[in-house]
Amino acid sequence: MKKLNTVKLPLAACLVSLSCSALTQEMEEVIIKASLIDSSSDAISNPLHVMNGEAIATDASQSIGASIDGLVGISSSDYGAAVGQPIIRGMSGSRVKILNNGVVIRDVSGLGPDHAIDADLNNIQQIEIVRGPSSLLYSNGTIGGIVNIVDNTIAKKDFEESRFKLGLETQSVNDGDSHDFSYQNNIGGINISAAYKDSQFGNFDIPNDAVIHHEDEEHEGEEHEGEEHEGEEHEEDMGYLPNSDAGSTTKRLGISKTGDWGYFGVSVIDNENIFGIPFHGEGHEDEEGHEDEDEHADEESHDDHEGEGEHEGERIFSKTESSVINLEGSYVLGNRWLTKIDYNFRDSDYSHTEQHAEEEGHEGEEHDEDEHHEEGPTTFSNQAKEYGAIFDLGNDSLSQKIAVNYVIEDISVIGNEAFINPTESKELTLGYYLSKELDLFHVDFGIRHDQISKEGSFSHQDEEDHEEHEEDHADEHGDEREAELEHFDRDISTTSYALTLSRDITDTLEINFGLSSVERAPSAVELLINGPHLATGRFEVGNFNLNSEKSNNFDLSFNFSNDGLYAALTFFQNNVDNYIYLMDESEEDHADHGDDDDHDGFTLANYLQQDAEFVGYELEIGKTFDLARGALTLAFGRDSVSGEFTDGSNISRMTPERNLYKVVYVEDTLKFLLSLKDVSAQNDAAENETASDGFQMLNLNLSKTIEYSSGNFLTLSVFGKNLLDEVARNHSSFVKDEVPLAGRNLGIRASYSF
Repeated sequence: MKKLNTVKLPLAACLVSLSCSALTQEMEEVIIKASLIDSSSDAISNPLHVMNGEAIATDASQSIGASIDGLVGISSSDYGAAVGQPIIRGMSGSRVKILNNGVVIRDVSGLGPDHAIDADLNNIQQIEIVRGPSSLLYSNGTIGGIVNIVDNTIAKKDFEESRFKLGLETQSVNDGDSHDFSYQNNIGGINISAAYKDSQFGNFDIPNDAVIHHEDEEHEGEEHEGEEHEGEEHEEDMGYLPNSDAGSTTKRLGISKTGDWGYFGVSVIDNENIFGIPFHGEGHEDEEGHEDEDEHADEESHDDHEGEGEHEGERIFSKTESSVINLEGSYVLGNRWLTKIDYNFRDSDYSHTEQHAEEEGHEGEEHDEDEHHEEGPTTFSNQAKEYGAIFDLGNDSLSQKIAVNYVIEDISVIGNEAFINPTESKELTLGYYLSKELDLFHVDFGIRHDQISKEGSFSHQDEEDHEEHEEDHADEHGDEREAELEHFDRDISTTSYALTLSRDITDTLEINFGLSSVERAPSAVELLINGPHLATGRFEVGNFNLNSEKSNNFDLSFNFSNDGLYAALTFFQNNVDNYIYLMDESEEDHADHGDDDDHDGFTLANYLQQDAEFVGYELEIGKTFDLARGALTLAFGRDSVSGEFTDGSNISRMTPERNLYKVVYVEDTLKFLLSLKDVSAQNDAAENETASDGFQMLNLNLSKTIEYSSGNFLTLSVFGKNLLDEVARNHSSFVKDEVPLAGRNLGIRASYSF
């Protein structure tokens, strides 16, 4: 096996190539480019991972979170198979930014844990997971880091040959399938790139006894015990999770022109998704004739499946549509002080509509439309325009860039679940990045300053007005409600910097030391939400007096590589001032309010702030053995992160400790991966949070590429997920008890390229 001697990869990237993504290792030189800084990946001083697109192409179709879950230090917060939001070292939500080709994806995933990220993983080049100085060039508030999905829709170099690829896939756990194709060619000097994928997956199977049902002690009654246990037994016997289906159609088309002067290109991306919501919290607001139902509404909220609960016979699902236009280019000047200008413009139009529909077979049943089925659709939309430019001032001895970025983003929620009023955000950014090799060490430094303005309104409604609204829905109250709006207009300034020093102690040992101070402005939800959020089963109340978070990060890494043996050990600590979190009111506080303030039957939760500390470590160690016909790699990884507030209480939904075992065998065009993720129980639960049992997730992937003739390839891959059919639940999920992870999944992918 050749050594990786063309570029000096950071060990984190090497481990991904050799063991984590498993399928990126070839019996030849491996060169991984880091698109964020247009150079080899050694220019990024501390990436967590660089995952080759081949690992995605030969594996099961999954969400972005599930695709990278299992990499050391990376996990996912799911809400069923369709939704997976990445977590980096315990940081999630808007603290982790998802990018496509270096530009933030502007969807509404930050408005709720049940909202999918608008990411297309079909025909991509790689996924970069980055912290530190380089990440500051591309997004603000990256306390956790960034996940950058790189594709070649706008080609920066001319395609050398025409290439057409057709793929088919089937999965057993959901009786689903997908088909895709991609095309690239250079016609008359114009690069053309197109990709299409359609996936249709049904409800996924779950192991027996996978769903946990909580009894609400406050509403517990013997007259309902028989009904509850009968419902649970029926649900467990079904063997699948209702409303866990997912379907998607993604389309990309791009053209570009290149030359010695640089490149220029335009692309259009259209994504459509429809997926069931396997759990949806419900309140039990008092309605005429429903006093008896309200006594056990909380119990029914945990049984929001077919044949049970307040929405018996209903399907609850979401549909998303997005249209994104990208204009991107680079102009090479060749001046001594300004060598190149990279520029981009992105126009995003995204909508997420959540709605209820009558299931087949229930149309003839009696349902009072005014009482149970008056919920109309709720549409979450995000319209954004983003302008950016990066000025390259580097030379042979120094790399330095200046970034300027401007974003206008309009977010609105219209419909039954309109828990936040329309909000407009504007962001103006100036960033600087420097990388230089000194005598004693290599230094990377990044700094950015953001001017952020948020304009919206906060709805107030006192109890007297609420009672009038319950008794009379007449339009005459419209002016009254308008008068209760408190308008919000706030300017926020944030400054972030990061410094990394790296040094080769010997030819085999490298040390990286990183310091950073990253500020994150409060999101629109944290500032302005005021209403029932069904996905979390809470009545959430924001606070427009929240301060920006400030995370002071420290990490120290040791990387060793010698004769096929490699190891990496990282210690990190993040002290976050003014950490923003959602806190449920206590039973005592709720009792003080009395029945006059039950918040429509939901748990009241307020956005609060408190200083917090995240401490953890990551370990990776492996050995590659050169065999007679191939190479065998054995790898072990472990990650651990704990989060506490300064008062000693635990932060909710923290990723438990995990051990990661991998066996990788590569022989010419044959690739085999067997991985075991051993997740510990999480008993360090926050207040009002349940503990989670541990589990073991055994996965495999086997692929073989057959060349029929020059340029014609057939790749067959077989994958297995959760081969042990373990009952597994993700502690980071808001609905870990009601929405367990899928059971055993076997699948096949086939792709033909010519």
